[in-house]
Order: sequence, then C-alpha cells, then structure tokens
Amino acid sequence: MSLDPTVIDHLAHLARLSLDEGERSRLGADLGRTVAMMDALQRIDVAGVAPLAQPHPLPPALRPDAVTEPDASATLLALSAAAHGGYYLVPRVIE
Repeated sequence: MSLDPTVIDHLAHLARLSLDEGERSRLGADLGRTVAMMDALQRIDVAGVAPLAQPHPLPPALRPDAVTEPDASATLLALSAAAHGGYYLVPRVIE
C-alpha cells in the first residue's frame, strides 16, 4: 500500500520533520507496510479468544516476604552529624 505524498507531507509537518525526497519515499513505504500489517491484523477472527493479562501462564516468582537484613538504624544514626528521636537532623534549606 502506498500513501499519498500529501499525506506524508502532512504527517511530516505534524511531527515537525524536514524530509528530503528520498526520506519522504522511504517513510511512505514504511508507513504503507505498517498500515497493511494493521489491516491484516484487523481481519483476523479473534472471536472466542480470551484476552491475556500476561503472555506467560506461570505466576511470577516472588521471594518470601521475610526480613533478611538486621536492623542497623542505630549504627547508621550514630554516623550522622545530628540525630534526634531516631531521625536524621538536617539543616533548614528553605526559609
């Protein structure tokens, strides 16, 4: 399928593309093949085909929800310049 050159020019204008004649013809051919492929996909009978939420039937492998690292908050807070009540104290940036 070949697209009309005026359609190609209009699409190039909308996309803010500056195309020379060679690029215009290649773009027209590429868009023509894309439109032909979409037309072929539209003609496929999908009646009775259930939609898929994901392409793989297996559920994703998830790790168990368990604590794997020890609580190091006291050690990390001790390394900070200032802390109070378990929180880092930082200088005020916005007045």
